[in-house]
Amino acid sequence: MIHIEIKKLGWFDRPGHRRTGTRKGCRNRGAGWEFVHVAVGDATGLAYVAMLPDERKESAAAFLDRALAWFATRGIRVQRVMTDNGACYRSRLFGNLLRDRSVRHIRT
Repeated sequence: MIHIEIKKLGWFDRPGHRRTGTRKGCRNRGAGWEFVHVAVGDATGLAYVAMLPDERKESAAAFLDRALAWFATRGIRVQRVMTDNGACYRSRLFGNLLRDRSVRHIRT
């Protein structure tokens, strides 16, 4: 079984008011988010990680496909995938990929 999560990371182009002590000139134009997709093997502790631009269903399904291939090259056959109830994991695209690979989907 592998556990899949997405961690949303904020990034800034300069220090904010909490660091500088003043709100003047602390506007972070161009700041945004990056999304770290993580798959961790339950029994092995091995982790496959990728930084992706979003947490949409296409990105989550592509990540799952690459993660399954990565684990397979290490001789690990994934039988179950555990995720939360995020929209990308409830999508038909993600579910169809799991079904095509004969992997059971468990939700927390």
